[in-house]
Amino acid sequence: MMPQNPQPGSFDLLSPQLALEAVEAVYGLALDGSLTPYPSYVNRVYGVVADDGRQYIAKFYRPDRWSDEALHEEHMFLTDCSEADVPVVLPVPDDDGETIHTLVTEAEAAQQETSFRFTLFPKRSGRLFDADREEDYERLGSLIGRMHVAARRRDSMHRIVCTPGESTRSFVDELEDSGLVVFDGDDDYFDCVDRVIDLIEPLFEGIRLQRVHGDSHRGNILDRANEGLMLIDFDDMMMGPAVHDLWLLLPGRVSDSHAELSAMRTGYEQFETLDPRELRLVEPLRFMRMIYYTAWCARQIHDARFRATFGDWGSGAFWTQELEDLLDQERVIREELDA
Repeated sequence: MMPQNPQPGSFDLLSPQLALEAVEAVYGLALDGSLTPYPSYVNRVYGVVADDGRQYIAKFYRPDRWSDEALHEEHMFLTDCSEADVPVVLPVPDDDGETIHTLVTEAEAAQQETSFRFTLFPKRSGRLFDADREEDYERLGSLIGRMHVAARRRDSMHRIVCTPGESTRSFVDELEDSGLVVFDGDDDYFDCVDRVIDLIEPLFEGIRLQRVHGDSHRGNILDRANEGLMLIDFDDMMMGPAVHDLWLLLPGRVSDSHAELSAMRTGYEQFETLDPRELRLVEPLRFMRMIYYTAWCARQIHDARFRATFGDWGSGAFWTQELEDLLDQERVIREELDA
């Protein structure tokens, strides 16, 4: 039964059957009726199979998250990567060449409708790349370097700009306006965030911003037999410093990952030059990602799957731990700047 009052940004009105019907209608496919949900909390991602055995991934974007222009920029980035021989998965176009489509659903009792943009991808399998040797990190660096060659072909005008002033401050304002940060230390929480933003903002001055993957952790890199490494899930692409796509691959903090970082730079600089000033941004970027993730969670507070999975999110204990983690990250940043 459909919920009577779906919340903004939720998937309450998207059922598996509607997802199957939308894919069949747009792409003229005859699906076998099976549907495999994938563990994505931001979007809804399903594996579907055509009657002829071809397998696809149907990705339904979270409502109100991205504009059509922003989604087209994601697909343009994928096209640029593919043309530069960077292994990625291109979206499937319909007969008119379009890759972004819209499913409109309606809750009659509430007289409310929700639009779900969606895209179809061919399914690509592979194992997650488990880097544990320096040569593995060099391979990762080479992959990111090749991707950044393509990234620098053009800018994105409708995506997040990953700097403290343009993105992190807006996420902090969003959290403050949401009224969700409620615990005994809420003033301390926002005081900490303001201090760190003021501290790290000057570090970004003069740093070149470019298109970056934005979420290039190992879970988004597949190792395909006889083909090598493949980058997937460009949903979080943004404009930011190049090092943002490297630090997420480190096994720990910069101070504990010198060998791995050096190996990645060796691979990366076979294709692109990394501004050495960007190495100062790694721990600030980690702090910024903590805020970004918290704001992302706050936007999903009304989503049934999110509430079921993260039942403790937003409790006093949750915010107390968040504050402790932010204070610890502030300490790390200050120690690095004083070194």
